[in-house]
Amino acid sequence: MRVVLDTNVLLVSIARKSIYRPIFDALLEGRFELVISNEILSEYVEIIGQRANPIVASNIAEMLLSLKNLHKVDVYFEWRLIEGDEDDNKYVDAAVTGGVDCIVSNDAHFKVL
Repeated sequence: MRVVLDTNVLLVSIARKSIYRPIFDALLEGRFELVISNEILSEYVEIIGQRANPIVASNIAEMLLSLKNLHKVDVYFEWRLIEGDEDDNKYVDAAVTGGVDCIVSNDAHFKVL
């Protein structure tokens, strides 16, 4: 299964004691394929850097980029399907480009999809 993880989902799944940790563990175990774009990776690094620190953010980014089940896509077309928070469209664009099965998010703006 190919998925795009919204930053909020990745962030809450990293902590070992998080109830969402099974998502991160499944990613590390290769049980699903993660699709990202440069824009998504940049946001991951920015937000994790703010919540933890830049070193942790850099380590997470390097780890993600080393995964065999990571697919980095180049987005050439913007669908602009989410009007409530246009910044969320980067996930939709990567999802369409990467042929994903689902976008995992707990952001209400994605309900329009």
